[in-house]
This record gives sequence, C-alpha cells and structure tokens, in this order.
Amino acid sequence: MNPDCLFCKIAAKELPATVVYEDDAMVAFKDIKPVAPVHVLIVPRKHAPSVAELAPGDTLLVGEMIRRAQQLAEELGIADRGYRLVFNVRKHAGQVVDHIHLHLIGGQALGRMA
Repeated sequence: MNPDCLFCKIAAKELPATVVYEDDAMVAFKDIKPVAPVHVLIVPRKHAPSVAELAPGDTLLVGEMIRRAQQLAEELGIADRGYRLVFNVRKHAGQVVDHIHLHLIGGQALGRMA
C-alpha cells in the first residue's frame, strides 16, 4: 500500500466509495465522474502506478481484473448489449490516479474510439 495513493486509501477503507465488489486481491467501485450509466473502476489492492510499471509476476493480476470486469458486466446488466474496458496509461492517455485501474463502462451506446 502507498499511504499517499487515493486508490490505496479507498481499498483500505480509509476513504469512502460506492463499492460494488471486493475480495482479497481487488476492489471495484463506482467512478465519481462517470462517463456512462455504468462506470466502475476495478483496482488491485497491490499498488502499481500504471500498466507501464507492472512486474513480470503481475500478469495473473491483470487477467483477474479483466475476468472480474466480465462478471461485473453480467451482474450490472450491461454484458449483452456491450461494454468497454479501458486501461489509461500515464498522463497523456488520461490516467489521473497513479494506481493501475481498469474502467468498466457501459449502459449506453458508446462512440467509436480512434
């Protein structure tokens, strides 16, 4: 845990969030600035600043994050119509919090990405 990290504090329940899922490895909560009716962040409890800083042993963790997103999409009723999964990597890509996280976005038609 990084004591200065916003997402580490949410995972440790030091800051409030609307949690939709949690286990020993990760926590998923609603984004405070959603871009669609469903916008959930899936955050590992282990601190890593971004996808660019993942260690070789983190491959399984990223796979678990994607699998959890699939399951949450089913539970939240967006799986059949479609959803988007996004990892923003560093500032130019729109990463705001320096802690790896996966966006699960859906619940409406989403525009094409470049």
